[in-house]
Amino acid sequence: MPRSKTAAAAPAALDSSCWLEYFSDSAHAKRYAELIENTGALIVPIMTIYEVYKVALREFGAAHANQAVALMREGDVIDVNLNIALSAAATGLPMADSLIYATAQMRGATLWTQDQHFEGLPGVKYFPKN
Repeated sequence: MPRSKTAAAAPAALDSSCWLEYFSDSAHAKRYAELIENTGALIVPIMTIYEVYKVALREFGAAHANQAVALMREGDVIDVNLNIALSAAATGLPMADSLIYATAQMRGATLWTQDQHFEGLPGVKYFPKN
């Protein structure tokens, strides 16, 4: 399906768990497909690229991992900066989760996740893993 650069939708960021569902074509992949394919509204915290690449490399091999990164780079990739780092440190979440959450918050994006650490936080759409 062609990806769209239109930013009409509200900004969204996906936690690594959602990206991995999409790339593994799991039963939940369709839940995240529209967000991923609307690259104009997609915020991609650099930490998600690290986590997805690491898992994809281990589970699927280098070619698949590189394809995953290429797709993720079509969104607005956000590096960690001082403001994100300080905001992340104040969340009480584990390091990677806090950086992902702080990045989404600073960009006004809804964070989609299956990670229970995020359940109940403002600006989060949480889907329990089944």
